[in-house]
Amino acid sequence: MNPLIRKFKEYGHIDPEVETELTKRIKFQTRLKGDFFLKKGQASSSLFLIEEGLVRSYFIKDDREINSWFGFENIILGSVLPLFYNLPAFENIQFLETSTIYYISGNDLNELYKKYNDMNTIGRIMAEEYCKILEDRVTSLQTGTAEQRYNTLLRDQPDAVQRISLGHIASYLGITQETLSRIRKSN
Repeated sequence: MNPLIRKFKEYGHIDPEVETELTKRIKFQTRLKGDFFLKKGQASSSLFLIEEGLVRSYFIKDDREINSWFGFENIILGSVLPLFYNLPAFENIQFLETSTIYYISGNDLNELYKKYNDMNTIGRIMAEEYCKILEDRVTSLQTGTAEQRYNTLLRDQPDAVQRISLGHIASYLGITQETLSRIRKSN
């Protein structure tokens, strides 16, 4: 079964008619390490799931790349502004590994939300989950220590340090690489 459809089914029921529509609209791609899924300023995008691979989202401030999230396998990902509001993206989404992805355009997704109540419900539940993830991230950045943030990353993605450069991890945690090295030595 298509991995994106399988993931949608984790959020709710999908009738065979809806599954047929999804199958027609979902596309598959293999992207190389270093390729971009989305670049800052792009005003249209897609919702995607990585079957195998890894991405990062980052923005640039004062000529520095600041990582805001990492996307691992079997998680639905996208950029809110271009996907749902047709506004230019603030972030870049770049592949950190050669990746196989399944994706559906924002336009197709919105059409399915309007046409099928099941898809609308799935979209709402996904949005609620996304809000929780964002709230957890903001709370962590505002109240957690650097060590707590690092340990949360390791708990949630145990292989992150093998797959993501320490520079990217330090940026994501909001710390310097030197601080990250000290934390890693003390763990």
